[in-house]
Amino acid sequence: MGYHHVDPDELAPSSDHPCDRRSLAEVAELTQLAAAVYDLEPGEDLATTYHYHDQREELFYVLDGDLHVETPDEEFVIGADETFVVEPESPIRPYNPTDADASVRVLGVGAPKFDIGRPYDSEADGEDA
Repeated sequence: MGYHHVDPDELAPSSDHPCDRRSLAEVAELTQLAAAVYDLEPGEDLATTYHYHDQREELFYVLDGDLHVETPDEEFVIGADETFVVEPESPIRPYNPTDADASVRVLGVGAPKFDIGRPYDSEADGEDA
């Protein structure tokens, strides 16, 4: 059996994300589940690109603030203690708007772990960017 007690604030941030991302999956050596805590300042995106996953199911639980999620059909605002769930093949752009008054803290989980996000081009699909 294995157990891990992790304080995300004690982890080093990922260098390849546009916001402060602390990987829980890496420190706990998770093999099936991606898990991270994200802190987004005003104007920051959660992910590196507007994207979708072929197989991954994702869940974003907002710990503090308001997370905005752009989709091809509409924009959602998820407040503290609310959850946003994304099915496979569903494009998203989670972010904190430039004019936001505060930062946002989010717990993000997804599986399978190694289904890397594919860039989504909203203009190619007839949407306005």
